[in-house]
Amino acid sequence: MPKSKPSSQSKNQASDTSQPPGSSSATTAGRATPAKAPAQRVIKKYPNRRLYDTDTSTYITLSDVKHLVMDSADFVVRDAKTNEDLTRSILLQIILEEETGGAPMFTEAVLGNIIRFYGNAMQGFMGSYLEKNVQSFMDLQVKMSEQSQGLSPEMWAQFVNAQSPMMQGMMGSYVEQSKSVFTQMQEQMQKQSEQMLAALGVKR
Repeated sequence: MPKSKPSSQSKNQASDTSQPPGSSSATTAGRATPAKAPAQRVIKKYPNRRLYDTDTSTYITLSDVKHLVMDSADFVVRDAKTNEDLTRSILLQIILEEETGGAPMFTEAVLGNIIRFYGNAMQGFMGSYLEKNVQSFMDLQVKMSEQSQGLSPEMWAQFVNAQSPMMQGMMGSYVEQSKSVFTQMQEQMQKQSEQMLAALGVKR
């Protein structure tokens, strides 16, 4: 008895098995399939303090993690056993190495003042204030980098001169943002104080 030829539909189904599980064709019902966002890079920390990059399947150092930060890579450090998020502690280790490496950014007075805010009623406000100010300064740095492209050493020296109109404009914008953040912090403090007094039945 002659064997029947497989239909074209069966051939297509067979060819589809060569694709990875969960993959699909480039288009669905005539529409392009949106590209997936890159997954967050996971770095595992083992009990022997070694860091393992699951993206490259290699062991890395704290210096390598610093390079990821400098490249603005999206990553998370997790305990290999408990899966606890250790990203903050690793970043603090990087800061500690930089601060003890001969070119510190924070003076003893600044570090002392920061420590005094821990456990203080102002701790939450201080954290928010520092975060917004650092972000404003980073935005200023980006603008300076964009403006300085193609400048000669002499032109760069003029550009960074605090007396130049362009530099004054950028610094003025940063100072205004800093003032705005401080004003918002004061308003939040006043609002919370009023709410607390109202809850205690105290009229101002």
